[in-house]
Amino acid sequence: MSEHAARWLYSAAWFAGLPFAAAYLVWRSLRQREYLAHWGERFLGRGPRVEGDGPVVWVHAVSVGETRAAQPLIERLAKAHPGLSVLLTHMTPTGRAVGEGIARALPGRVVQRYLPYDHPFAVRRFLREARPRIGIVLETEVWPNLLFAARDANVPMLLVNARLSAKSLAKARRWPALVRAAVACFARIAAQTAADRDRVAQLYPGPIDVIGNLKFDLAPPGDLLQRGRALRERLGNRPVWLFASTREGEESVLLSALKKMGSDTNFRKMVSDPIFLMVPRHPQRFEEVAQLLAASGLRVARRSAFGATWPERIDAEVLLGDSMGEMAMYYAAADVALVGGSLKPLGGQNLIEACACGCPVVVGPHMFNFEQATRDALDAGAAIQVDGADAALRAMAELASDPARLESMRAAALRFAQAHRGATARAAAIVEELLSAPAAR
Repeated sequence: MSEHAARWLYSAAWFAGLPFAAAYLVWRSLRQREYLAHWGERFLGRGPRVEGDGPVVWVHAVSVGETRAAQPLIERLAKAHPGLSVLLTHMTPTGRAVGEGIARALPGRVVQRYLPYDHPFAVRRFLREARPRIGIVLETEVWPNLLFAARDANVPMLLVNARLSAKSLAKARRWPALVRAAVACFARIAAQTAADRDRVAQLYPGPIDVIGNLKFDLAPPGDLLQRGRALRERLGNRPVWLFASTREGEESVLLSALKKMGSDTNFRKMVSDPIFLMVPRHPQRFEEVAQLLAASGLRVARRSAFGATWPERIDAEVLLGDSMGEMAMYYAAADVALVGGSLKPLGGQNLIEACACGCPVVVGPHMFNFEQATRDALDAGAAIQVDGADAALRAMAELASDPARLESMRAAALRFAQAHRGATARAAAIVEELLSAPAAR
């Protein structure tokens, strides 16, 4: 198939799919009402504009993880260029909520909106309103019509923190004419690892830098670490196990494994009166997980029931972390954390944040979205990988009963996080090159 035919079919598919996109937003709004807002931004490319005549850097960060990863880069660019404004786009309400913190930290410098769906009219209008000097997209965002429109508008595009798994590469190869033409619109690509670079190079003929992972440069907020330590003090000598960023289906698997372990004599000898912190990845699932925990017969307390200070006693077996933006607090309170998304074939969640907080990590078999970081953490002695929920709980129990090994893993986690910092500076250097190049006409 020719590039022209592939582009036409892709655009036609988007036009045909817009009613389904609207239905999807309505369905998501049943759990998270924010999905009903800002449809003009999503469907028409119409939204808030950056005021003034200074240069605009557009940064696209899909959701929570990408937005947090982008924060140090945005702050660095804003400091280096006092007259520069940032247009920060997202695809999810949770990503936008996290981005509000960046906007508050840089008053008058950051404008937020949703990136429109990838049909030609909307993306062209978005670029006319945004008028970016350059565009920066994070990790895996390749929207063909958006990239073609940016090329036509002479907007240099940078893909930063790029990662491409073998599975995603195989999918991309199903549409070679469209994907290769779209990826060729990037002026530069900055990959996380050499393996990512080698896979990206099979689609992209231009320069590819290996800069590391931006997520290593995001320091845990000190106030959250203090609150986490305060929680740990309230819990006394009880072992504290964190199930972090759990995804759909994982909580039930963990509860079944806990029930099985509860009848195991050796397990009870290793672990006495533990408290489990359960923090679902997505806020729209908080209520669902609360009901699941209650149905299991466990005594449950909810983070949302407490204010800024913890009560003297938390009489519960499970503390449900039904809050946003406090993951560092939970890591600081935990003896060991199981990183979610890894028990099911979902690619895993970010283990870097746990290590930066000095929390030993256990991961399941499915960490392909963090393949290199996981391998490095294992080599550093900061993490343990297991083949399922039962093995994860056994590993956590063994660590809880071995204070010397637990302390060794804490130190290894901090060293690992520190050793891999610097990606933000390398990404900023590439952005500076693009900003200093003569503007295309």
